[in-house]
Amino acid sequence: MAKTKTKFVCQECGYETPKWMGKCPSCNNWNTLVEEVASKSSSKHTGLGQATSTKPESITAVESRDEARVTTEMPELNRVLGGGIVAGSLVLIGGDPGIGKSTLLLQVSDQLARKNIRVLYISGEESTRQTKLRADRLDITSDNLFVLSETNLHLIANQVDQLKPSFIVIDSIQTIFKEEVTSAPGSVSQVRECTSELMRIAKTNHIPIFIVGHVTKEGAIAGPRLLEHMVDAVLYFEGERHHTFRILRSVKNRFGSTHEMGIFEMKEEGLREVLNPSEIFLEERSQGAAGSTVVASMEGTRPVLVEIQSLISPTSFGQARRMATGIDHNRVPLLMAVLEKRVGLLMQNQDAYVKVAGGVKLDEPAIDLAVAVSIASSFKDQVSKPDDVLIGEVGLTGEIRRVSRIDQRVQEAAKLGFKRAIIPARNLDGWTAPDTIEVIGVNSVQEALQVTLDH
Repeated sequence: MAKTKTKFVCQECGYETPKWMGKCPSCNNWNTLVEEVASKSSSKHTGLGQATSTKPESITAVESRDEARVTTEMPELNRVLGGGIVAGSLVLIGGDPGIGKSTLLLQVSDQLARKNIRVLYISGEESTRQTKLRADRLDITSDNLFVLSETNLHLIANQVDQLKPSFIVIDSIQTIFKEEVTSAPGSVSQVRECTSELMRIAKTNHIPIFIVGHVTKEGAIAGPRLLEHMVDAVLYFEGERHHTFRILRSVKNRFGSTHEMGIFEMKEEGLREVLNPSEIFLEERSQGAAGSTVVASMEGTRPVLVEIQSLISPTSFGQARRMATGIDHNRVPLLMAVLEKRVGLLMQNQDAYVKVAGGVKLDEPAIDLAVAVSIASSFKDQVSKPDDVLIGEVGLTGEIRRVSRIDQRVQEAAKLGFKRAIIPARNLDGWTAPDTIEVIGVNSVQEALQVTLDH
């Protein structure tokens, strides 16, 4: 008998090698190489290439038209997707176990089925009876919603050809396997080949397909990074399982803007939208506490007001601690260095703890001013005005730099009853602020602290 050929494949990046190594030379991760049986089938014969034979044509000769979108009854989901579901799109949704991915997709499937759209929900992790139990809890009774419990991709493709659905859900991609690939389901080879086949089905039949992806303990989608490059959109479902609020975030979208965010609340009857998330994030804000500020951050095209909390206390160790939750941990020591050098606040022997209240993650530079004022407020033990909102990027020389979409941020703050907006002085021109809010332009961190704390 011929000897079976094996190879070692990195489960993080997909790197292949004929021998085992402790450290992957491609992604530098340890103990990620897993032995797999070498497949006889070549991947060059799979994918879109076998579907049609096309010829190159001039870009000016290509017909330009808007892609038709199917809207759901969830405006939050429609905005995250860029306006609705595009025909033939392949969307990947990742999130922690039990966060609500299956619940969200089952609700979306029912909403589309009620519009006389034939939906096929394929579950590789649950039986049809288990899916029915969740459907009863969510009060789903549409006849156009079909449920299939199958993990064989070949049998799934046959059912798609027979049923001819207009919307497909795969839950999850780590359970689907292709017979020609000899490795186990969930491996790099299986995930890559199955996703490629699903992409072919979506593009050739113009069927939107939503696939669920497991995540690693670091929070990234399990499998090779190639998986996120192949799909049209990547959505992350975030939130604490012990809290009711969930955040659906777009990190890649070929049909809309990235970093869009939708807020949902998990209830017994399913997920419900939160139409005004700023009120949710600020409803438990304590009045008269030092170290608390409010920032107007942009999440895609939506302004969201979030509370920044800081706690500065003398260190008990030789080296001060710097901890941050919800923002980049490297930003805290950078802003503290600016406060020390440019303002004269000596915090070398102070522990610093900075948190974004509500479980939101902020990564834009416009939150710098609010974080800096929050740190200074806690260090001086002086309370900033509770009806102030701070917006601005802080440079290393202590200057306050302009930010984008300042008018939308200030309008959102005025709508929630804030009386003053402290913004970069260079953002004062070119727009008109609402009458109910006072706009103050500042040029430096020193000037911002005088406006907010010296009162």
